[in-house]
Amino acid sequence: MTPKDVLTLAQENNVIMVDFKFIDFPGTWQNFSVPVSELEEATFEDGVGFDGSSIRGWQAIHASDMLIIPDPSTAILDPFRKYPTLSLICNIVDPITKESYTRDPRHIAQKAVQYMKSTGVGDTVYFGPEAEFFIFDNIRFDQNAQSGYYFIDSKEGIWNSGKDEGPNLGYKPRHKEGYFPVSPTDSLEDMRTEMVTVMQKCGIHIEAQHHEVATAGQGEIDMRFAPMVEQADKLMLFKYIVKNVANQHGKTATFMPKPLLGDNGTGMHTHQSIWKDGNPLFAGSGYAGISDMALHYIGGILKHARALAALTNPTTNSYKRLVPGFEAPVNLAYSARNRSASVRIPMYSPSPKAKRVEVRFPDPSCNPYLAFAAMLMAGLDGIENKIDPGEPFDKDLYELPPEELAKVPQMPGSLDEALDSLEKDHAFLLKGNVFTGDALETWMTYKRENEIDALRLRPHPYEFFMYYDI
Repeated sequence: MTPKDVLTLAQENNVIMVDFKFIDFPGTWQNFSVPVSELEEATFEDGVGFDGSSIRGWQAIHASDMLIIPDPSTAILDPFRKYPTLSLICNIVDPITKESYTRDPRHIAQKAVQYMKSTGVGDTVYFGPEAEFFIFDNIRFDQNAQSGYYFIDSKEGIWNSGKDEGPNLGYKPRHKEGYFPVSPTDSLEDMRTEMVTVMQKCGIHIEAQHHEVATAGQGEIDMRFAPMVEQADKLMLFKYIVKNVANQHGKTATFMPKPLLGDNGTGMHTHQSIWKDGNPLFAGSGYAGISDMALHYIGGILKHARALAALTNPTTNSYKRLVPGFEAPVNLAYSARNRSASVRIPMYSPSPKAKRVEVRFPDPSCNPYLAFAAMLMAGLDGIENKIDPGEPFDKDLYELPPEELAKVPQMPGSLDEALDSLEKDHAFLLKGNVFTGDALETWMTYKRENEIDALRLRPHPYEFFMYYDI
């Protein structure tokens, strides 16, 4: 879609407002809107000014003036606004130099794709994330000097099986038994279908939707793979739609990795493949029908996984999900079909076009532009250096004897540990100036000061249970 096409779309749909969306450093959409009369073809080149000093991880106040440059290919009609509103995703540039902003996550993802093309490895990289989420009926939380708590509730929650609901009709998924039940146990089928219909109207190709493993409204909607930057755009739109449809039904949706104790967390298995001239390059005659290129890509992912975690699993809560001994993909091994490995080669279809690598440790709290770019750069490093991922693990990694499991590398156990790994291992991200040193340093500093330290300073409610009588 060209700028002229966007203006025609606005005119044909009687658009009143134009909403400019962009992503902050941690990974949340931000926006501001202007009347449609302010949108011209020149806007797509000249941009629109805004104050970047209050955006997390961005400019200092003495250098806060910035420009957004809307991408006409992202134009859609916002499905949730009362008044007809055109939505555009934007890149960020410096108003003086007109250079792309090095801390703009979308620009970092674009640079990663350009770097791949410059190496001659491929011309397209496809990503297909499976973003899980919870839909709750109520969420309350607070932390202050003298108290701290959270309270989650869901009509589907098995903890409500004994509650007088006037009447209680039962049909609440037991812990870890929420995978694929029919209604009335799955009470959210119609809501997920509504989410799917909105996504389809917004140009997101959906392949399936279902209830997930946990009790209390865990769900998944699967998007079809798409080129990497386009898919990151679609994932942000996906999250926007899930949250807003839930909100319209008086419910609340979250992509937090581990909101419930004792049940499955929320992951984002991410399928990846590289193509060139319309041909899939991960298909071959090797193990599980993959090529040497795909095997080396896996080698790069596994080698750099502990550093990648700082971007693919970027919250302190992420590591409540990535716990050894449970079903989380913490073991750094690869396998065909085996879902206990952190990297899997799906075997659903014999078609070369379906041959891909599935990285299972990311979660949807990540900034998709940064996480996708980092995984691509790790995979390209594996291809460039022909990194051998070792032998595949076709055994159930959860059932290995302790002495054998001890030989399998594992993901970090905390965000602190992941950031330490990134600090030691990030040269692969700097290639092609994809991630700048400033961007990585800002990321690590922000995470340590605003999340790790913030949590470390606060007493935890369970500490009172363990230590009050000490």
